[in-house]
Amino acid sequence: MKNLLLFLADGQRIFVNFLRVAIFIVMAWIGVLKAFQYEADGIVPFVANSPFMSFFYTKDAPEYQQYKNPEGKTVMKNIEWHSANGTYWFSYGLGTVIVIIGLLALAGIWSAGIGIVGGLLTFLMSIVTLSFLITTPEVYVPDLGGDFPTPHYGFPYLSGAGRLVLKDVIMMAAGLLIASEAAQRLLKRI
Repeated sequence: MKNLLLFLADGQRIFVNFLRVAIFIVMAWIGVLKAFQYEADGIVPFVANSPFMSFFYTKDAPEYQQYKNPEGKTVMKNIEWHSANGTYWFSYGLGTVIVIIGLLALAGIWSAGIGIVGGLLTFLMSIVTLSFLITTPEVYVPDLGGDFPTPHYGFPYLSGAGRLVLKDVIMMAAGLLIASEAAQRLLKRI
């Protein structure tokens, strides 16, 4: 047992760097996916309902609900609507920002100053993402009716989209942790 405790205690720096790599993997993967139509279409409910981002689109919420493309399906009239809405250009820009944040977090392995920036930007991005729990109706299970009443819908019953958003609490904590570790390294030099 003591050996395990020593390994965990001595490995903290390695584990923090592993956290940086993990943040980078998530950010790079999700950021690159923003270049693809299905992913760009998928973020529309979040962006359209967000007071922080809705101004990037030309159409108002909830008009997007009429033009949803199911993942893996392409409907030309929906693609045209999303093109006119600015969905794809916004998604390209957002994807680029996400990849850059991931790179900054990863660079914290070698540069404490850049690591602080990457960690704080990860934290701030998570705040914006978590705000979707307040602004986006699709994050909660809807009452769809049916033969029997839906017994569990609305708050606190998270839909798939809501469960995905809630995971950013972990990303928020990770961002603060890597920024804190980088700040400790910088303070040792002063």
